[in-house]
Amino acid sequence: MSANTKIVVLRRKELLYTGIFAALGVLFVLLLLMLLLPGKDTDVSSGTPDSPDGTAAAEMPDNVADVSTGAVADTGNTYIPGIYTTELILGNETVNVEVIVSDHAITSVSLADPSETLTTMYPLLESTMESLNDQLCEMQDPEQVTYSAETRYTSLVLLEAVKASLEKAKPKATPEATGAPDATNAPAASPNVPKADINPAA
Repeated sequence: MSANTKIVVLRRKELLYTGIFAALGVLFVLLLLMLLLPGKDTDVSSGTPDSPDGTAAAEMPDNVADVSTGAVADTGNTYIPGIYTTELILGNETVNVEVIVSDHAITSVSLADPSETLTTMYPLLESTMESLNDQLCEMQDPEQVTYSAETRYTSLVLLEAVKASLEKAKPKATPEATGAPDATNAPAASPNVPKADINPAA
């Protein structure tokens, strides 16, 4: 008799433990759902109802054009404020030359996330870009940039990419102002930036 009682007690303990673990599992799942689901609805005020993925659209000042839509800023400005990139091909590697401009000035020129392979193959690339950044932010004219003989080819290639980015940043005349037909759907002519074949030591 006592043996049968012990077996029943053991089974009840197993059922009790199983029930406790099942309840804890359900509670854990409910807590996860409560934490994750409200997170999607909390920032509704910062997003736009029209955005299909519910993400917030970045608000831009009135004098800044939306480059993605081809909108044109005030034509009295030297540049349309924003970040402009030009892809530069160096051997088998590519890097983006990033130019940041305000309405009247170049504020920054840099390489956008250069790979470790690229900086190893072209050790003067980053230092040359830093020198160009300093000069362009001060003088604002790519034609006045100076460089040493050892960085001549690297500087010339980087300057061509910077000039191509600056061309993208310049405001275009609106069709209403020029009387020209609307060419917003026409493919944009890509700046002539040749592949760079520079010596890794230059």
